[in-house]
Amino acid sequence: MNRSALFFAFLLGTSIAVQAQPKAASQQQTYQPPVFVDSDRLQKIEALYPAVDKIFREYADKNHFPGLTYGLVIDGKLVHRGGLGYTDVAKKTLATPSSVFRIASMSKSVTVMAILKLRDEGKLRLDEPVTTYIPEMRQQTPLTADAPPMTVRNLMAHSAGFPEDNPWGDRQLADPDADFLAFLKQGVSLSNVPETTYEYSNLAFAILGQIIRKVSGQPYQQYITEQILKPLGMTHTEWEFTRVPANQLAHGYRWLDGKWVEEDLLHDGSYGAMGGLLTSIEDFSKYIAYHQAAWPARNDPDKGPLKRSSLREMHLPRTFSGFSPNFKFPGGRATPIVSHYGYGLGWVRDGEGREYVGHSGGLPGFGSQWRFMPEYGIAVVAFANLTYANIGNVNWAILDTLVHGAGLKPRQLPVSPILAQRKAELVKLLPDWTNAMQSGIFGENFFPDHSLENRRKATQVLFSKIGTVKRVGDLMPENQLRGWFPIEGERGTLRIFFTLTPENPALIQQLDVTEMTPKN
Repeated sequence: MNRSALFFAFLLGTSIAVQAQPKAASQQQTYQPPVFVDSDRLQKIEALYPAVDKIFREYADKNHFPGLTYGLVIDGKLVHRGGLGYTDVAKKTLATPSSVFRIASMSKSVTVMAILKLRDEGKLRLDEPVTTYIPEMRQQTPLTADAPPMTVRNLMAHSAGFPEDNPWGDRQLADPDADFLAFLKQGVSLSNVPETTYEYSNLAFAILGQIIRKVSGQPYQQYITEQILKPLGMTHTEWEFTRVPANQLAHGYRWLDGKWVEEDLLHDGSYGAMGGLLTSIEDFSKYIAYHQAAWPARNDPDKGPLKRSSLREMHLPRTFSGFSPNFKFPGGRATPIVSHYGYGLGWVRDGEGREYVGHSGGLPGFGSQWRFMPEYGIAVVAFANLTYANIGNVNWAILDTLVHGAGLKPRQLPVSPILAQRKAELVKLLPDWTNAMQSGIFGENFFPDHSLENRRKATQVLFSKIGTVKRVGDLMPENQLRGWFPIEGERGTLRIFFTLTPENPALIQQLDVTEMTPKN
């Protein structure tokens, strides 16, 4: 069964996805993501594993990474993983997918998940002023007299008005809560009016951590661990490095004067909500699989710690962050890209319409990044133990290699019943439009926009060009109420595009019949 058929069953809530079964009673409450089995697709991806390993190996060598671990998550499963170099250079401890690295700002999306969970439970509101939950900020002077209140939503989307604070924020990681709240109470410097522009802020996410603490009545670390990490089975993910077994802990390094110099590991504290998590490829792959499983929207029950609809909120563009008209993938392929920040995650769309969601992380001693493509069901994640290692660049290369090397296509939406019905009715009418006015399938705008006679003449001319009809092709839906299908003739092919009204039942409001250019 192909992947489109699998997702069609998935959308309808039928049982084709393969679920991993819990192994012990203690694991009964652990979320198990759906895993899709498309053997043809997976075989094409598996053939690229040597190329993936080579890309990571060469990138690590070129950039002097002491250690690097990485993984591919395909359709809800960690299918390939690897480790290079050392997590402890002095002891020559090998880096493996079970090694635990600090992932820095990759932690931000986990913090947002906690905020949205509290929102879903009715315990906070995203458009409430931050001061509702952090009274220490009530004396904060707005940047301008007409500035709107800073909201929880602004904090999540980097639109709160705080200045970009890398790398200052990284050094605040271990600050105690009391010191942080005292810092807020004395007022902070602002660079922008809220809701006017994007500016990356670690401070904003540290404040989100305090909101979680105030609303839940627990330290944000405890709430996130109990409500999100443990339900996902992330049992080797920690906030404090001293809790990680010594043989699993990645030490951080800086490349200085031709050698690796070890960086001091930072303890957990009030700023951990912006970048404090420590995890492994094996653990974080479960988190990635959970995000993948949010797509597509469907009818089967929500079983994870957060609603699927709330996860999808995180993946959508919120605050415009940049446009690069001449972006080049590491392999040299050029395409424009536009980027936004969502809620705790970055969003990118390239010039070919592909969307990417993910986040990077950097702290003294570490660099990390994960990125997934919701419409393709593929993801890559990698951790390095070098200060501010640029992992995003190599992950671009990996995804580009998978998409083009395996010839991957975006997930095909299932055809809605009303779309299929309108297609069948159109096929019967074209090209002569017999009894079209009486058919009852067209919206009230349809014939006033273009008369029946004009439509008939134009359609008949096009059908005469392609000759005898040989085949009516499959409907390609763009959504539940819009799509197109080909009509193939002996001398050419027509593209029949139509879109339906919001009425119930939906009627045809637009129809475009055009010639398709043959592919060389």
